[in-house]
Amino acid sequence: MFKKILVVLLMGFLAWAYQAIQSPPPKICGSSDGPPVTASRIKLSDGRHLAYKEHGVPKDRAKYKIVYVHGFDSCRHDAIVATTLSPEIIEELGIYIVSFDRPGYGESDPNPKRTVKSLPLDIEELADQLGLGSKFYVIGFSMGGQVIWSCLKYIPHRLAGATLIAPVVNYWWPSFPANLSKEAYYQQFRQDQWALRVAHYTPWLTYWWNTQKWFPACSVAEHSTDILSRQDKELMPKLSKRKEYMAQVRQQGEFESIHRDLMIGFGTWEFDPMDLKNPFPNNEGSVHLWHGDEDAMVPVSLQRYIAQQLPWIQFHEIPGAGHLFPYAEGRTNAMIKALLTGEK
Repeated sequence: MFKKILVVLLMGFLAWAYQAIQSPPPKICGSSDGPPVTASRIKLSDGRHLAYKEHGVPKDRAKYKIVYVHGFDSCRHDAIVATTLSPEIIEELGIYIVSFDRPGYGESDPNPKRTVKSLPLDIEELADQLGLGSKFYVIGFSMGGQVIWSCLKYIPHRLAGATLIAPVVNYWWPSFPANLSKEAYYQQFRQDQWALRVAHYTPWLTYWWNTQKWFPACSVAEHSTDILSRQDKELMPKLSKRKEYMAQVRQQGEFESIHRDLMIGFGTWEFDPMDLKNPFPNNEGSVHLWHGDEDAMVPVSLQRYIAQQLPWIQFHEIPGAGHLFPYAEGRTNAMIKALLTGEK
């Protein structure tokens, strides 16, 4: 009888555990139980939809065309380079910017088959359907900055230039010296160390870990301000407009947006960014990496190492700046001019 009870309890526990790690199906925009479609969208070759938003001068009179990639827990409305860039510079240089919802965010369909390679191909298809020409610029912030490494790997022939703004690093990229990545990893809050361990080693537990109530989950996903630097906290009021559309960011579900971001961003990559070759050997374009030396989310020590390994990258370390430095007055103007005109 005791053995039978144990078997029943074990089966009950396994059934509960199986249910606990299963993420609910996403609520696809435009479906009967999903949010409405309000954005402009393209249909990709695999049938998924990608929502986008255009900024700046019209495409037909633009001299520079930029695809902007948003960060973690964000959407197409979070196009920092468009919303903080001086209107005078936009007009003077003739800048067109398109931002888009990465798969699973906002109104872009989820991509359950998403890989490190798939998003650059989505970007290429977006550029082609919008008629941006044979070459265009890419700029990404935070987790979106990490995506730019994939663009440099998989679609370098389509790029006129690239900027990575405080790009998230993967602590498991092979080229990092073990002592350096370990030191940087342990600078994080303990709850974030565990969240990334789960995403890397047991990705099938990512949904459960970030929704269970026994232990604290990822601090960024929980919008904790404890992780912000001094300058970040001073800049927070400039993000107040996000309240108008924050509900749209995760409206299709957390698993196919923020959780898949963690699994892809901190999983095992198909390549090591520090093995990349210069996409502009004849100086026909440039790659810039901007980072604040007081960034508490992404340690600057790892960016310094990347810049040492890739001397063709123009590394800009900003004293006293945190993760949100693009919102600081005039910062976007400087980054855009450096990329498009080579201004120091």
